[in-house]
Amino acid sequence: MRRQLAAAGARGFVVGLSGGIDSAVVARLAQLAAPGNVVAAILPCHSDPADERDAAMVAAHFSLPTVSVDLADTYDALVRGAQRALNDLPEQLRAARPADPLRNRLPLANVKPRLRMSALYFFGNSLNYLVAGAGNRSELAIGYFTKYGDGGADLLPLGHLVKSEVRALARELKVPDAIIERTPSAGLWMGQSDEEEMGFTYAELERYLEDGPQGVSPALAMRIERLIRSSEHKRALPPLPDEA
Repeated sequence: MRRQLAAAGARGFVVGLSGGIDSAVVARLAQLAAPGNVVAAILPCHSDPADERDAAMVAAHFSLPTVSVDLADTYDALVRGAQRALNDLPEQLRAARPADPLRNRLPLANVKPRLRMSALYFFGNSLNYLVAGAGNRSELAIGYFTKYGDGGADLLPLGHLVKSEVRALARELKVPDAIIERTPSAGLWMGQSDEEEMGFTYAELERYLEDGPQGVSPALAMRIERLIRSSEHKRALPPLPDEA
């Protein structure tokens, strides 16, 4: 993390604190890498109030300065305008939208992390700080993140750690137990949990990543591999045309 600061000529880090274990670990690592030059951003957006309380608890626990912006009004205005524009499209285009309830929910849910990304980069650009993202290996492998949302960051300190390794590191860094034991959630909608949305547990995903397809059932291996293939675009730069 210090090398990335030096290479970018940046002074410190801004970290979005969600109240979850991953962002808590990244915030503490950032603090160790750049003492006195870390800002924790708390960015509620029609969020569970418990998320904001837990984020504030982490910031207080590590004595991190915070900035807080409630993005709900911005979200509402953007969604109203975008939905109005979408409804003005010709009927044949609107009818092509997916019928699956979860896929219909994602366009709205993904606005939240993308707004947070914009706010984080506002703070980062204003302070000459890098944005430290909280994605871990488990989530990155299957594309369980929002493209240009929580996936939009200058560095991903946890990118080579599976979830169990993040938990072990959290204990070593003295992250509060209440944060370590929280049910993992991206906070995309009320009551949402990572494992329920993925359709399998982090432990099962970790067995696949560590042991290969033979570590899980054939049906689960096929599901994970399908997610890896379909999310490849999230882990790569936008494609360019082949050179003549």
